[in-house]
Amino acid sequence: EAPLQPPPGSSASVVAAAAAAAAASGTPQSLKLTYPETLDRIKEEFQFLQTQYHSLKLECEKLATEKTEIQRHYVMYLFFLFFLPLFQTEIAKRLNVICAQLIPFLSQEHQQQVVQAMERAKQVTMGELNASIGVRGLPPLPHSQQLQAQHLSQHAQGLPMGPHPSGLPHPGLALGGGSGLLALSGALGAQLAAKDERAHLEAAAAAAAAAEHHRALGLRNPLAVQGAYPPGAFGLPPPGVNGDLPGAAGYGAGLHLVSPQMNGAAAVAAAAAAAGYGRSPVVGYESPHPHMRVPGLPASLQSAASGKPAYSFHVSADGQMQPVPFPPDALLGPGIPRHARQIHTLNHGEVVCAVTISTSTRHVYTGGKGCVKVWDISQPGSKSPMAQLDCLNRDNYIRSCKLLSDGRTLIVGGEASTLSIWDLATPTPRIKAELTSSAPACYALAISPDNKVCFSCCSDGNIVVWDLHNQTLVRQFQGHTDGASCIDISNDGTKLWTGGLDNTVRCWDLREGRQLQQHDFTSQIFSLGYCPTGEWLAVGMESSNVEVLHVSKPDKYQLHLHESCVLSLKFAYCGKWFVSTGKDNLLNAWRTPYGSSIFQSKESSSVLSCDISPDDQFIVTGSGDKKATVYEVIY
Repeated sequence: EAPLQPPPGSSASVVAAAAAAAAASGTPQSLKLTYPETLDRIKEEFQFLQTQYHSLKLECEKLATEKTEIQRHYVMYLFFLFFLPLFQTEIAKRLNVICAQLIPFLSQEHQQQVVQAMERAKQVTMGELNASIGVRGLPPLPHSQQLQAQHLSQHAQGLPMGPHPSGLPHPGLALGGGSGLLALSGALGAQLAAKDERAHLEAAAAAAAAAEHHRALGLRNPLAVQGAYPPGAFGLPPPGVNGDLPGAAGYGAGLHLVSPQMNGAAAVAAAAAAAGYGRSPVVGYESPHPHMRVPGLPASLQSAASGKPAYSFHVSADGQMQPVPFPPDALLGPGIPRHARQIHTLNHGEVVCAVTISTSTRHVYTGGKGCVKVWDISQPGSKSPMAQLDCLNRDNYIRSCKLLSDGRTLIVGGEASTLSIWDLATPTPRIKAELTSSAPACYALAISPDNKVCFSCCSDGNIVVWDLHNQTLVRQFQGHTDGASCIDISNDGTKLWTGGLDNTVRCWDLREGRQLQQHDFTSQIFSLGYCPTGEWLAVGMESSNVEVLHVSKPDKYQLHLHESCVLSLKFAYCGKWFVSTGKDNLLNAWRTPYGSSIFQSKESSSVLSCDISPDDQFIVTGSGDKKATVYEVIY
């Protein structure tokens, strides 16, 4: 066979030709004369290949940009497909509320006319409405894409909405009926709403695409509390809430809050980023009007006698729901506070996701981004912390901090796989141990009554049990299928209660190391507390409800004063009352167990965390506007 020859014009062929010429002439000098030519040829080929490389690189970048743009349009299409009816329903709810507020100011004759018009509007079907305002149906998706769209829809349900320009709450997913009332808006209202909602949808679509990427990491933020903070800070939010709950950069988001200065689209985008790790709380809504009905509840359950909305309901074992008739001593008697007075504002400087107060009620600990700050509240007017404990990476948020009862040890957990144990008895607090698990984040902590054991709620759903004396992992309780978000322990130290993003509350027997009970809900669980003096468990939901369960009976109480996610909950040590906080900026105090409202305080941002002093004299809260607030309880 003939030997393989190099392609004509290549460097190898030039060298071969030069060698052949030299051999024929018998003078090696002629080969040396071809070297410059050979080098020039090689240089030309290199430049040609380099040009091709840059051309292909630009083409690749162009295709990647086109792919991203197509994905963005696809996500927007899915949002329009699934959420447009929900936006229409939310507009109907807003109109219903506005009409209810305006009707009392009209004459009797006009009141009757408006009521009749509203009743007629309620009979309008969604199809008739769409036809009247010119909304066209979207073409159906192939079956495989329908499944993808449903998957995306489920993930997007926790996306928070920033403040609406009108001051009304943004459309959410927990929407009620009354879509027929949209007919009252007319074509003009539809056009304005469409223009406004389009901006929100575009921002939400872009954020949702990022959120899908973060979810691939398998990390969820319980508070996703579903804002305007950077990635790394909760539903439980990077999320947002008039201050947002943050999420770790590795998670894509934690708790994030929405700044009042943000426009609606920016708020949506910031909050949506939290969905990759759970839900993130958003800006709070206005508190209920004293003479308005509770949204979403039938008229038969409203308290017509007092003219005020019924907000506490007894739910029987068969699901029957009735307003609770409060006893005469609901708001009176020993141990029942009359109100709470703000006495300190602690400017932490970052979103305060965790707070605790010492047994002596002298020191308050506030957990934010990367550190816990220690405050001496016995000094009136103190403006700066007395110490700073650097616990995590600078961009990761503290999610829980707990004091041992002697006040000499603080345990801190957050967006890291390591818990840090701090010795507070030394002149300068120092880390004396670290506990490392396989879970990427800790959402909540609990300490046993004897101070020997620590329980850590992990982002992988496990409950890790630590021996504090030996600093060893003793066991793990496995059962939650999504992040374990909250925890409390019975006073006798025999039972542990945990809530999770898998919509369940579970009870664990600490002596036998097994699960005793499981309560299933239709909403993620963000907070819970076990009554120190009775068999009642209060549970705070992403759905805005607080439910009070009897631990051995099937009936329960359902409380409806929060208007958004219930982010934290704590019982007074006397057991007669408890407080809950939410991303609606509210601190609510409730009577145990039936939930008569004792007092309510509205802060300037979402309230992400709370604690009550062991003597029930002080309440401390942490909020999205980068501060903690200390309240004195007035009896």
